[in-house]
Amino acid sequence: KTKKGKKRREREEEENNTRQKHISTMPKNKGKGGKNRRRGKNEGEVKRELVFKEDGQEYAQVLRMLGNGRLQAQCFDGKERLAHIRGKLRKKVWVNQGDIILISLRDFQEEKADVILKYNADEARHLKSLGELPESAKINESTALAGEEGEDDIPFEFDGEDDSDEDIGLDDL
Repeated sequence: KTKKGKKRREREEEENNTRQKHISTMPKNKGKGGKNRRRGKNEGEVKRELVFKEDGQEYAQVLRMLGNGRLQAQCFDGKERLAHIRGKLRKKVWVNQGDIILISLRDFQEEKADVILKYNADEARHLKSLGELPESAKINESTALAGEEGEDDIPFEFDGEDDSDEDIGLDDL
């Protein structure tokens, strides 16, 4: 009995020691954040070379975002196209309504295109000054597009038919 009990105790001790070794060799959490922190802030925007359109490409302005990496774009050749944001730009470059973009036209589908590049406001102004974009192109960051005039600018007039606050005194309440 003593030999069997001794061997069993030795085995249990050995198992406990190996468990403790595994626990102590676990990596320590440094607590500095995850993927978004590693990605970093885009503070140091680097001046990149201005890209001009080539044959099979066209400048366009985003009319509205459709979701699932797609958008409705008004091309400066006069056509409205459904554009697909390519995977390289998808999570890195955020495309918004009113942005000036460069799209690649499809040979086999005239009404569809692929977004190649998004121009920032300075690049778009430079393209406009060089005559690449038409004068009618609105480049401002807060561009109102396609019948979306500023609805915030509508003045409201209250006639005071039912809600006349001036006639009510504290005693009347």
